[in-house]
Amino acid sequence: MTGPERAGEGDADRVGVLIADAFWDLDASQWIIGDPADARRIFPEYFTHVVAEVMAAGGVVEWTAQRDAVAVWVPTSAADPEPDPGRWDAVLDKVCGPYADRFRTFEALQRAHHPHGVDHHYLAMLAVHPDRQGRGVGSALIAAHHADLDRDGVGAYLEAAGPRQRRMYERAGYTDHGGPYYLPDGGPPLFPMWREPRAS
Repeated sequence: MTGPERAGEGDADRVGVLIADAFWDLDASQWIIGDPADARRIFPEYFTHVVAEVMAAGGVVEWTAQRDAVAVWVPTSAADPEPDPGRWDAVLDKVCGPYADRFRTFEALQRAHHPHGVDHHYLAMLAVHPDRQGRGVGSALIAAHHADLDRDGVGAYLEAAGPRQRRMYERAGYTDHGGPYYLPDGGPPLFPMWREPRAS
């Protein structure tokens, strides 16, 4: 596999579809939108908006030359101010309709468990097309970014979507960061994880 390529603003739609294709069957996705038809209609547009927001804020969206996997990284500074939720609330209402409050709950829990006071890169999403999952594509994609973080002495944070994903991230050097937390109403767990930079 060749090295990762940087996605541009014009790629946001395609990246959003790839993420949606990879995330349909995650327990957290099904907690947010239980109806498969609604999920297939809403998730591509939602993720397209998320990717566009990350790009506009200076985030790093990297994907494979084959366009079968993408990693969305958000450089996070200890000095970053809290975001203004007003405009994003309007996006959620428009794009997600009756599910907007579920998205808000999910995002609020993520923010509540996110580490503060330390510079790091947040792996907001790692998505691999269903036909390519289980072949090491995602691990190889993030390894290149980890090399950059190690060189600069910067840590990384993420939330694993389930036990299988957690094991994959453990192999990449992540450890549990405060234990799992659960989505409300009997929802599934998410596993916060942290990676210390490795000395070269």
